[in-house]
Amino acid sequence: MSLTVIYTIATLSVIGTSAAVILYFVAQKFKVYEDPRIDETEKALPGANCGGCGFAGCRAFAEACVKADSLSDLNCPVGGNETMGSVAGILGFEAHKKDPRVAFIRCNGTCNHRPKTSNFDGASTCAIAASVYSGETDCQWGCVSYGDCYYSCKFDAIDIRAGIGVPLILDDKCVACGACVEACPKNLIELRKQFPKIRKVVVACRNEDKGGVARKACSVACIGCGKCEKECKFDAITIANNLAFIDSDKCKLCRKCVPVCPTNAIIEEGFPPRKIVTEEKQECSTT
Repeated sequence: MSLTVIYTIATLSVIGTSAAVILYFVAQKFKVYEDPRIDETEKALPGANCGGCGFAGCRAFAEACVKADSLSDLNCPVGGNETMGSVAGILGFEAHKKDPRVAFIRCNGTCNHRPKTSNFDGASTCAIAASVYSGETDCQWGCVSYGDCYYSCKFDAIDIRAGIGVPLILDDKCVACGACVEACPKNLIELRKQFPKIRKVVVACRNEDKGGVARKACSVACIGCGKCEKECKFDAITIANNLAFIDSDKCKLCRKCVPVCPTNAIIEEGFPPRKIVTEEKQECSTT
């Protein structure tokens, strides 16, 4: 073997060794320590990466939990109280139970209640349709029914219901991740308290037009008459901008507001049928 080859091999070996040593010290100098509890916390999460917690995926949420002083302001809607209890156990925090939520579309303007008055020939997305015109009906506040919420849902919790005019949220599949809330350009979807047996009492309307205009556009529109607000004994109903709203955190499901609504804008779901009370006629007797 010639001296040139030996010299070349030796030089490359020295350079390689020197580079390895330099890289080692650089790696040690800039090494980022990662708390091992982050991995453990991430494993306890459902792995949906839906963003419903307010962070960019389960990994980011796990990091936030580990760095936090308390879990009171952190919540995984998909895993619920059980998952957050596991996370609290890992991190040595107190578990804070929160009422489960479920998404609800505040529009009952189906084709039977809200007839079409025009046709839209543009792109079939809610975002585009809502930005360029008021809708195919006279109600500018209602659902345009192109399914942006449906496509945003990772849990198959939304049914388009062709020919109905308003999608349906399947409560038993909804995890309250909030993706549909963000996707709806009409701000029709909200996360409400989930009651046992999936019961709910909701004003299914977002129309802020005055009563006559709202009722003309949709037969079940809220007209802001205030009868429901006066009937509620729990201060769960407020009237603002010609529209009633029921706070699910205050509502006791008494349902007294439902029958007083003159337009049937308040819907009740999950309850047994109401008993029909009949008054017996009594004949007056003379003596």
